[in-house]
Amino acid sequence: MSDLQNMVIALLAIAVVVASARMVWFARRRVPRARAWRIVVLLSLQMASALLLYRTLFPPPVAIGDGALVVATAQAPGGLATTLAADETLIALPEAGAVSGAERVPDLATALRRHPQTARLRIVGRGLTARDRDSVQGLPFNFAAAPLPRGLVELPSWIEARAGAEFVVTGRVNAVNEGSVELLDPAGERVDRQPLTSDGRFRLTGAARGPGLATFHVRVRDPRGERVEDANLPVAIAEPTPLRVLVLAGAPDAELKYLRRWALDSGVRLTSQIQVGGGVQLGDAPVAFDAATLAKYDAVIVDERTWDALGSARRRALTDAVRKGLGLLVRITGPVPASVRAGLETLGLRIASAPLPPTFRLATRADDEFAAVRLGPGSPDAPTASTVAAARLPELSRQSLRIEGAQVHAWLRDDAGRALAAWHSAGEGRVAAWLPRDTYQLVLVGREDLHAGLWSDAIAQIARPVATAKLAVPDDGRRGTRMTLCGLDPQAAVAPAGGAARSLPIDPATGTAHCAGFWPATTGWHTLRSGKATATFFVRDSDELPGVATHADREATRRLALRPPRTSEPRATAPGARWPWFLGWLLVSVVLWWLERSRWGRAQAAS
Repeated sequence: MSDLQNMVIALLAIAVVVASARMVWFARRRVPRARAWRIVVLLSLQMASALLLYRTLFPPPVAIGDGALVVATAQAPGGLATTLAADETLIALPEAGAVSGAERVPDLATALRRHPQTARLRIVGRGLTARDRDSVQGLPFNFAAAPLPRGLVELPSWIEARAGAEFVVTGRVNAVNEGSVELLDPAGERVDRQPLTSDGRFRLTGAARGPGLATFHVRVRDPRGERVEDANLPVAIAEPTPLRVLVLAGAPDAELKYLRRWALDSGVRLTSQIQVGGGVQLGDAPVAFDAATLAKYDAVIVDERTWDALGSARRRALTDAVRKGLGLLVRITGPVPASVRAGLETLGLRIASAPLPPTFRLATRADDEFAAVRLGPGSPDAPTASTVAAARLPELSRQSLRIEGAQVHAWLRDDAGRALAAWHSAGEGRVAAWLPRDTYQLVLVGREDLHAGLWSDAIAQIARPVATAKLAVPDDGRRGTRMTLCGLDPQAAVAPAGGAARSLPIDPATGTAHCAGFWPATTGWHTLRSGKATATFFVRDSDELPGVATHADREATRRLALRPPRTSEPRATAPGARWPWFLGWLLVSVVLWWLERSRWGRAQAAS
């Protein structure tokens, strides 16, 4: 309500109060006196006259939004104007091509301000970019999407990996039936190759070596082997967090020897205590087996003999530590005593005998090039490619047991799909059973990579979770396109590689989310700093991977269409007609004037 309206309301209220007081005063003193109903009617007519006069000056607004706005985005057809209905207006956003008869606008918000009568939208083409999605504001709209181009339509802008571990790349290719996708390392060597599924999806596996920033490559080929599209895949390889692992064994064996060697090579801080009988112990210095000591470790590896020899007090301490977050891996190397079965069952894992073969083969890919890249170039005397080609994975041994239990998660299976290792949640920690007995044979045939991968995955599955301050960064950054960064402090800043840092003013409207908008002006790696936390993300060029950008805009626009339309007052309104209110005011004023001068309702004077 404007100041003018407030002033008019005050003046009318004063006039009604003064006129009513005057009328009551004269009605009391005039002879013959007016009856009560006459006074009530006159007062009511005065208030009605004031209200109708106000509505004559300021009629209530009425909705005028009954038109439609046709929005041409990228890839919209040039002859779109020929499809317009009588109530539709055609506008073209900056990324739209040559669309005849369209009004060019810098953004959708400007178009809606120029056309306040808009009640609905019809979006044609690739879809709305991040600049225009907030401008829809709940308006109902239809979306006529342009077809996706041939090639990559889903691929992350960058991915995170951990040094010494594998990483997975997923995506989708459009209109390349029976094709294949390859993953190349920074040196151009093929790391993985997978055929496309019926819907064009793929899943590639790579290996991250040392920490740092690397650029892998994704290559799409058609059924004839011809290149369809190449794409860079930046990978941020982080230094793994050093883990502390305690190993307790009832006897020395070759498996423990190679486990210790793997731990040394991978940076795991491993403490081992191996019993050899007669009170003699090998390995590191003895440690106290209590809650304070176990709280310093991320995982504990024991075999069935050690578990049986711990005693009730130490088993109870270990169980309590697991429930507080410690990871426990039980290696099954021989017959399982009843006490071990009972102890694991209290933690949610059940070990049952099963008619299974005592040997198995790992479910690995038969890809020599993939293995050669993972192992490295080797030496001139023993090149890796030759070693891998000559090596055949050995059969490994296991106990004829099956891991059972509700909500058991198996992360390692043999080539027949049978679980070899599985974990179950126990409080804040995890307890796992490990059935393979001689994975060290992989090292003997030259497949150190497989041996390292098995134990790296095992420790990663059960290790105590580490709470780290991590900033959430988007994985679809593009130059010139707004990115939303949240969870920031007032001194947050972002800097491109080799460039100056820019502060990020937090938008107060985001409340406790503490978000800020960022428009990257350059491509490449960027570093976000907020408090003590840092995060790295990659920004692609605006015209890089057009199929991926098209799919992202299409899906974002379709998600907007799924939102329920607004039910509040329409945005486009105009003052209503004044003449009905004026006629009402004129009629009430005439009746009031006539009744004030008539003798109706006056008491008859005494004769």
